[in-house]
Amino acid sequence: MTATNTIAKTNTKTSVDTRAEVSRGAMISINTAGAVIGLWAFASLVGGMVAAGGPVALAKAWFSAVAGM
Repeated sequence: MTATNTIAKTNTKTSVDTRAEVSRGAMISINTAGAVIGLWAFASLVGGMVAAGGPVALAKAWFSAVAGM
């Protein structure tokens, strides 16, 4: 039994579309910013409801503030 040394060489070219990668990164950044803003708005709404004493009280206070009463 003889040992055979086999060396396999593989040449691969990788082509990356830079515009697609930058676009993908930009979309991830924009979506992340939108999600953070949405979560902040939701937390503010919940905080307002807690401070006002519930959703009905918040609606009454908001209407009073907008109407100037």
